[in-house]
This record gives sequence, structure tokens and C-alpha cells, in this order.
Amino acid sequence: MATRRPATVSEGQRIYFVSLGCPKNQVDTELMLGQVQAAGHSLVDAPEGADVIVINTCAFIDAAKEESVDTILEMAQHKQSGAQKLIVTGCLAQRYADELANDIPEIDHILGSSDFPSIAQALGKGTTVQARKRKGLPVIQVAETPSYIYDHDAPRVRIGARHSAYVKVAEGCDRPCSFCIIPKLRGPQRSRAIPDIVAEVEALGREGVVEVNLIAQDLTRYGWDSGSSPESRATLAQLLRALGKVGGVEWIRLHYTFPSAFDDELIDVIASEPKVVKYIDVPLQHISDAMLKRMRRGHGSRVTRELVQKLRSRIDNLVLRTTFIVGHPGETAAEFDELCGFVSESKFDRAGAFTFSVEPGTVSAILPNRVDAEVSAERQQTLMEIQRQISRAHHEAMVGRELDVLVEGVSSEHEYLMEGRWYGQAPGIDGVTYLS
Repeated sequence: MATRRPATVSEGQRIYFVSLGCPKNQVDTELMLGQVQAAGHSLVDAPEGADVIVINTCAFIDAAKEESVDTILEMAQHKQSGAQKLIVTGCLAQRYADELANDIPEIDHILGSSDFPSIAQALGKGTTVQARKRKGLPVIQVAETPSYIYDHDAPRVRIGARHSAYVKVAEGCDRPCSFCIIPKLRGPQRSRAIPDIVAEVEALGREGVVEVNLIAQDLTRYGWDSGSSPESRATLAQLLRALGKVGGVEWIRLHYTFPSAFDDELIDVIASEPKVVKYIDVPLQHISDAMLKRMRRGHGSRVTRELVQKLRSRIDNLVLRTTFIVGHPGETAAEFDELCGFVSESKFDRAGAFTFSVEPGTVSAILPNRVDAEVSAERQQTLMEIQRQISRAHHEAMVGRELDVLVEGVSSEHEYLMEGRWYGQAPGIDGVTYLS
């Protein structure tokens, strides 16, 4: 889905952006928007009026890759009716730069997932790298190992709700999960310093942001790369304490945590810090010991079960969100049944299920005992039906409760309805609350 910005009045070229994929990609798009605007270019709200079209792509699973390619082809058509340049960046560009260059000649410039800070230069005319384009080839700027991480001084134009913002506290990932391509697309983990993150959140608070969503590839591992020993490095618990003192911001939400990285200090801070909402997104992926080993998750089912019990016993009114993968190579019917039983017992507030997507270059892509696609789809439907019943029961149990709701405006469903979110609803993934 395209993220559009209204036109602004300034000198330079007219730029249209399409942002695909996850909130982490959205932050990258916002940083590019900031750079483009700071360089004197204007942002337009439709490709028909653009001199340059920029597409920030996703390549996490097959569906995301297909959407990215379809969007590139759709936007390429505008080069026949006014657009002068087509720039492709993001994870698809990082992974398939050469293929894109060879297969889609309409592309003028390809920037990797860590190379998007060069967007302003890519918009320029007569740069030395343009010699490649004069030969009919796209200019490719893709670092072999992504290394960029922004700081609070980077210009940024936020998109979406003005009262809610994503803050990327780290980039990259060091986990060896067998099914995941993210470490190759985003590079090793690199964490921002606590004072730098605090400065960004303070600025957001002054802009009227009341909800800050902390994101990273592995949020609970924040700071592990910042020191040679556990005593010297920054921690997520320290960061949350610091952010809890920032004025204006009322909700601090945690996304993309990892089950084996929770320690007692972090759990205590989540439980006691008033501004940290009692909502945790922790993708568990599976519960079978054999499956967790195949997935190279680094822990077994005992860690998962103990974590769920510990979080719920120590954090009052906790809303727990998770995701699972079904149909991973080697998953037996018995192992899937074990997962269904775990979901039934655990009664997660929110849960999603993905069918396994073969990602070339990952360990899982070469594992034997593939699960048939139809079987995977059936397992996904079965698991989600179990979760639907659980979610319905959770919703029915909420009748009569009084909750603070972050009102977001008039509902798209009806002009006489307002809509918003309570703390158990993260933006974009957990639905909305209607107010009459």
C-alpha cells in the first residue's frame, strides 16, 4: 500500500514516494522524505505529477516480494507520461539489485537498505555514477554489509497519525533463525545510544506525539552490541526508565521482542513504569522442541512456557500478542497438534499465523521434508480459528470495563462514530475501538 504525502511548495524536483512493508521500513521512508525536503525538493501526493518516483520495497516473504515487484512495474509506467526517474530502495533492492537492474530497465537508481541516506544525491543530475546510466544501466548503490543507523538529528517527515510515532532503537539482527533472511538484508545489530533516543522522543513529545512505538529487529536485545560485557552495555530496561521521564509522551509500546531475552529487570520495569503500556509483542513461532531446534531459535519450549507464565503473573492486565509459523519443513501433524494445544491453553490476547515462505539463502530453504502448501494453508486456518474463539472470549470479557482510549478521529465506518485505540490495540494490527 502506498503511503502518500501532500504536496509542498519548494524549489527542485517533484517527488512521489511509495512505502511498502513494516514499520521499520516506514521509518526509513520518513527519513528519506526529510532528506528530500531538506534538499529543496517538493513532495507530491500522486505519481502523475511527479518528476521522480521512489519506491521503498519489502522482501520479507514471497507475498511482500510480489507486491514490491508489482508496484515497481506499476510505477514504471509513469515514465511514459512525465516521470523522469524511478528509484528503488529497501530490502528488495538490497537482496535483488542485479536482478532488478537486468529485468526492469525503467529503473534508474537502486539503493540498498542501508544506502537510502544517498537519496538526495540520487536525485541529482550529472553525478559521476550517472555514467553507468548513460550506458542504459541502473545506478546501483548497495553495501555488501548494511551499517547505517540514524540519529535524532536526521531530518524526518513523519507519515500517518500525528499523535503516534515509531522510533527505531536498533537496526539489524544477530539471531541465526533458520527461516529468516533479515540479517542478510539489514546487517548485524547496531544499537543507538540512550541519550540519542531520548532526544528524539523528547522532540516527538514537543510535536504532540503521545504514543511512541519502539521497534527493532530484536527489541529485547537492544544494547547488547554496545559493550564488551553485560555490565558495560546499555539495556532496554535502562532505556525504558529514561523514556519514562520524557514529557508529553504517555504511551510507550514494545514491538518485536524475543522470548529468551527477557530478564527480571526488564519485566520489573515493564510492570512498574506507568508510561510503558502493558502490551508485549513477542513472536514465538512454535512450541515444539523439535521445531524450535529446526528453526534455530536458541531455546526450547520450557523457556517459552515459563516466559508466558512469568509475564502474566508479574505484569497486571497484560495484553500479549504473538505470531507463529506453520508448515515449516519437518513440521509433523503431531507437532502442529502440540502448537494448537499450546495456543488453546495459553489464550493469547492476539495471535497471528503465517505459512512458511521459502527464502533462498536461508537454512530452512534447504531442509528436507517440505510440508505441502495445501496442508500448510489448512494448518493456518485451523490455528487461526482456535485464536478467533479465544479473541472473541477476551472481547466479551471486556464488556463493562472502563478504559482510556486514544481517540484518533472520525471513523471511516460512519460519520457519527469516532474511533480510537485502547492500550491493547497497537496501531495498524489490532483493530480499533468505536465510540458513539
